[in-house]
Amino acid sequence: MGFVKVVKNKAYFKRYQVKFRRRREGKTDFFARKRLVVQDKNKYNTPKYRMIVRFSNRDIVCQLLNKFGLDKVYEGQVEVTGDEFNVESIDGQPGAFSCYLDAGLARTTTGNKVFGALKGAVDGGLSIPHSTKRFPGYDTESKEFNAEVHRKHILGINISEYMSYLMEEDEDAYKKQFSRFIKNGVAPDAIEEMYKKAHATIRENPVHEKKPPKEVKKKRWNRAKLSLTQRKDRVAQKKASFLRAQEQENDE
Repeated sequence: MGFVKVVKNKAYFKRYQVKFRRRREGKTDFFARKRLVVQDKNKYNTPKYRMIVRFSNRDIVCQLLNKFGLDKVYEGQVEVTGDEFNVESIDGQPGAFSCYLDAGLARTTTGNKVFGALKGAVDGGLSIPHSTKRFPGYDTESKEFNAEVHRKHILGINISEYMSYLMEEDEDAYKKQFSRFIKNGVAPDAIEEMYKKAHATIRENPVHEKKPPKEVKKKRWNRAKLSLTQRKDRVAQKKASFLRAQEQENDE
């Protein structure tokens, strides 16, 4: 097909439709959302569920529920190996909870951290359709998946190796990039054990404990609005003050 120049004439602008607001803001991909939510017409009373993964500057947020009580039935993969794992339904028990990955507008390239969240959910016992092609450790040339490389990324060994490299090569860059680690006393050798301990703690009690709300003392920078009684009282005081001033002038 040859190159076709877009002619922006009157007809073009009359028929032009802006995209949805959240798509313009880069927050929602409605093309993908429709395919994640809409179920086939021949599947009755079978809703589609999503595992939503979103990123902030500090956190990776995944919304998971233990409301169905399946976390006791399907333990998932207890030992972190990095190998491919798919949960299988147990006879005489409810089936494994099936859902689909909703990555939002994240770039789904090989090794993206969104697939780290996916791996954690699958190891936790969720049934999510996936393959190893997007995990760290997959080689596109040989078409082979190296589970050991994936395990290193899960336990942060690649980060500890980079920290050790910077400590030897460029100490200033190390202090700049890992200042929070240095402040909290996290050494390169302790990262793997730290992640293993966190993994064991989450498995022991995965329920999120809410912190008590902070009592915030509100600061007021403008004058409070007076009530009707206060306004009437203020007017009466001004009248009385004015009359006293008049009486003093008359006496003089």
